[in-house]
Amino acid sequence: MTNSKQAPTATVTTPTDREIHIERVFDAPRDRVFAVYTDPALIPEWWGPRGTTTVVDRMDVRPGGGWRFLSRNSDGSETAFQGTYREVDAPERIVQTFEWEGMPGYVSVETASFEELGDRTKVTTTSLFHTTEERDGMLASGMERGLNDTYTRLDELLAGLSTP
Repeated sequence: MTNSKQAPTATVTTPTDREIHIERVFDAPRDRVFAVYTDPALIPEWWGPRGTTTVVDRMDVRPGGGWRFLSRNSDGSETAFQGTYREVDAPERIVQTFEWEGMPGYVSVETASFEELGDRTKVTTTSLFHTTEERDGMLASGMERGLNDTYTRLDELLAGLSTP
């Protein structure tokens, strides 16, 4: 018998010619979701699509602090992502830059908001790009598939953390 329950997917829209807007609800309280987003020990448990391994090179979660994650694919290839935290307002909001080291100089600004919905949390992320072409390049990269895979892994981690 197959499981007919589909994993929830993120809603991805482009409200302006330079933005990607993402919304997703998680079955966990806001404090827990925010903590998982900001704990370098937990990032490798959920960040990146299945089949990849994430290594946290650095993660200093404070305004002006930097982060860098190394992603290893199943074929052994590696790529890295980095940024700087601009705002950290626990447990409500994180503003950070995002840069894929494979295309240095193309830096977006991501704002993640964590909205409390009782025992659930809505995470809304808006990524602002310098140009429409940069935004469209991100959309064409397969980011939506990778994002949904990443969020499914986050669901699994949050469910495991909720058990005593």
